[in-house]
Amino acid sequence: MDSEFSNGDRNFEFAFNSSNFSDRVLRIEICTGSPEGRKNELDGQVDACSSIDDWRDRKRRRGDHIDSNKDSEIAVCDVQHVSLNSQEQPDQEDNIAFESRDGEAVAMIEEPSSGSNIAGDDSTLGNDLAWRMDYSTGLRVKEIFVSSAILAAKSPFFYKLFSNGMRESDQRHATLRINASEEMALMDLLSFMYSGKLSTNSSDGLLEVLMAADKFEVASCMRCCSQLLCEKPMTPESALLYLDLPCTLSMASSVRPLTDAAREYLANRYKDITKFQDEIMKLPLHGMEAILSSNDLQVASEDSLYDFVVKWVRNQYPKLEDRREVFGSRLCNLIRFSYMSCRKLKKVLISNDLDHELSSKLVLEALFFKAEAPHRQRSIVHDNTEGHRFLERTYRYRPVKVTDFEIPHEQCIVYLNLKREECMSLFPLGRVYSQAFHLGGQGFFLSAHCNIDQQSSSHCFGLFLGMQDKGVVSLTVDYEFAARMRSTGEFANKYKGYYNFTGGKAVGYRNLFAVPWSSFMANDSPVFINDILHLRAELTIKKNPQPAPGAT
Repeated sequence: MDSEFSNGDRNFEFAFNSSNFSDRVLRIEICTGSPEGRKNELDGQVDACSSIDDWRDRKRRRGDHIDSNKDSEIAVCDVQHVSLNSQEQPDQEDNIAFESRDGEAVAMIEEPSSGSNIAGDDSTLGNDLAWRMDYSTGLRVKEIFVSSAILAAKSPFFYKLFSNGMRESDQRHATLRINASEEMALMDLLSFMYSGKLSTNSSDGLLEVLMAADKFEVASCMRCCSQLLCEKPMTPESALLYLDLPCTLSMASSVRPLTDAAREYLANRYKDITKFQDEIMKLPLHGMEAILSSNDLQVASEDSLYDFVVKWVRNQYPKLEDRREVFGSRLCNLIRFSYMSCRKLKKVLISNDLDHELSSKLVLEALFFKAEAPHRQRSIVHDNTEGHRFLERTYRYRPVKVTDFEIPHEQCIVYLNLKREECMSLFPLGRVYSQAFHLGGQGFFLSAHCNIDQQSSSHCFGLFLGMQDKGVVSLTVDYEFAARMRSTGEFANKYKGYYNFTGGKAVGYRNLFAVPWSSFMANDSPVFINDILHLRAELTIKKNPQPAPGAT
């Protein structure tokens, strides 16, 4: 694929590895021994993140608990695996590369013997670079001609190598040490820096080049690899891999399209959590984060989603300390506590899975949001930098706002808001249910229907109050339905009555607004305010109720 550097006068493919257009020799020392066996001579640490295969193996061994310390992991990768060592001239102490005691790789530049001319006699160059090697592990050497200007223009890494590292003008040789598994990726990367083209097109090959480009800070190549990988079919395994690539923080923007695509893929695949529960339970932390970030999850309610997350985190992190750390620092901001029921929020307060101070803060924030007027809630969502925490998902059971009273009678006022598009989706015979709320110790719900009016035979909007099936419990409730009208901005009573509920029974009105569906949904409909239908149900339990009339 051609990159943005391959057009016209920016294509230097002709100069790659050509002595006529080069001013430096890049000496690549290729360690052919097992990466597992090579230790840092100073601190005994194994070289980190040297290739995609090595990284995959290490990820499997160390487990997902490292995710909670990901930033420090990235820093280690950035420092350790980009080593520029040259230890091949025992007679010249200045040319021996070393690793500083704080772990930072130090690049050394090789000095040719006097009289060598990199742009001239190739045979002289070959004699100058024919060094002896004495290593306990296997080592191969590859030497290529490079232009310091071209490499420095494409990579801050090489810019620093050829500027700060060059102590004298006649120094011509630089050494990189890599693992054998990185050789093809590095050569492809160097060729890309000249031509803007990649020779590999396989997913694994592109990942290897992406790792090398991150290692040597070639943002243009990272963007090119990301684009090519985005165009390939994605799987759950590849998506999880893309989300957890050990790219340095400074270069993360170059692979953002790839990570965004991976996050979107996982969110879409696992949109219906109930359908993939067993599979999701096995996902690592970054996979769960991608799913919870979605606004389009098909879940019954935020209550049920919270319960599922608790189940997942307990399964993944059996130790309470680890569980609290991951839950509090990585997952809490992805749960929409503001759309949880008050009963569930009470359980959050006493949960042992969260730090008590954090759970108190989250519940208090959710309650304050619930208490705000709808226009203030929209303002909070718009103004908050973490607005996704206040966005409503596509719940199977619509959230409600409930105000409870105990005197002079047990009473609750329930507010249900429906968007215009949600009402439109009910046609011709659909229905939508609210979350459960409680009165007199029993669970109730509201349901909105698109019905057929029995008198006019036209479609209409209906609202019903139902009692959850709790056996043979009987409860008589006074109810009153109201809707906010556009003309006044106030709630106007529509219907009221009383009904003797038993488990599974419901009462309501087929045509709440006494108009056909077309008038109800019209642009000038009097009941939609900013495309929101505001409904209210006021329910009261009385000690001596009147005999219940039949439902309409």
